[in-house]
Amino acid sequence: MEMKTMTMETEQQALRNSKAYYAAVFTLCFVSSVLGGSVSTLMSVYLPVVLKDLQAGIKPGEVDSVSGLINALFIYGWALGGFTWGMISDRIGRKKALLSSIICYGVFTILTGQMPQWAGVIICRFLSGFGVGGEMVIAMTLISEIWPKKSKAIMIGILSIAFPIGIFGAGAINVITPLWRQGFFIGAVPLAMALIGIFVINGSAEWREHKSGPAKSGSLFSADNRGELIFGSLIFGTMLIGLWAIFSWLPTWIQGLTTGDAAKERGLSMMFMGMGGLTGGFFSGWLVNLLGLRRSMVLCFGVCTVLSFVLFKTNSSISNIVFVEIAVIALFFGASQGVLSAYIPQLFHTGIRATATGFCFNIGRLFTATAVLFIGVLVTTLGGYGNAIFLFSLVFVLGFIAVLMMPRKVGNIN
Repeated sequence: MEMKTMTMETEQQALRNSKAYYAAVFTLCFVSSVLGGSVSTLMSVYLPVVLKDLQAGIKPGEVDSVSGLINALFIYGWALGGFTWGMISDRIGRKKALLSSIICYGVFTILTGQMPQWAGVIICRFLSGFGVGGEMVIAMTLISEIWPKKSKAIMIGILSIAFPIGIFGAGAINVITPLWRQGFFIGAVPLAMALIGIFVINGSAEWREHKSGPAKSGSLFSADNRGELIFGSLIFGTMLIGLWAIFSWLPTWIQGLTTGDAAKERGLSMMFMGMGGLTGGFFSGWLVNLLGLRRSMVLCFGVCTVLSFVLFKTNSSISNIVFVEIAVIALFFGASQGVLSAYIPQLFHTGIRATATGFCFNIGRLFTATAVLFIGVLVTTLGGYGNAIFLFSLVFVLGFIAVLMMPRKVGNIN
């Protein structure tokens, strides 16, 4: 009896230790992703102040092009970082790669605030994006490998809302300090998180087992993985492009419809967009557990396809129904991010998982980064913001069709 009691106590202690470890790893991944969201948005928040401070270094007519270049290069850096750090993670392990990517965006965020000229700011923003892109991919990969299957989708869904929380955090930093050079010292916080992670994270046992066992065949672009890579890139890329277009151009579209308080209605539209996205992401794991991954993706793409048409083609003035439609489409935007983040890493074996996930997550970002450089031309060519948003949102149809035609091998993952 005494031996049985000791065994039960040992098992309970091990369970408590494992829960504490999971909580510590998830907290580090979540907070570092929140900080990534803040770092990503910080230049947009401070841009008017930065322009005033550094405008002496450029000609007056070049201000808009320089600010567009800064934002575009950050996104390019993000896309390149997501893919590159994924490869690094598959080679040296999740722990080393995750902490290194966090250090990367922390260091170059601090350095951004120290740059005396535009050239230095642009380089540092590119390298900050490079680190953020890596952190986002590796954090998702690590949680997908270490977390128990029963609650994995729920935790990945919660992790998916960290980035938008960070966007709110960028606004809070601006409130705390209106001085942009001080604001960019927020990069010291991820450096502290990386230091803590050295002692907290053990890495992925699944990755270590893969490295110690026989090598699995099939490189990233081999015939064994090509179908999953194309499919994963297609479904994540279409959702990302549609989300970018609506998020970026919605306030200006609202401005064109309103006959009242434009500032208030623009603010309300973005508040409903943000609240819907956060809610959808948070509950995406429960949606997956209820419907399964395939049905959840069909629902998300289907609703986004229908609501894009309803929102941008049936409203000619601002009413309460417009804000309801924005909230609903944002709800399924948010849900899709959690669902796809849980789904895509599972498509690939451990040896290429982070590389492939980084590729799928970021190939569409190259398109959005290029579009940032030509926003003015695009809107003029497509006949205004309403038409531009609607035409970009047609990519949801492509994603919806892709999910419906999902290969059986791919669709059976859950």
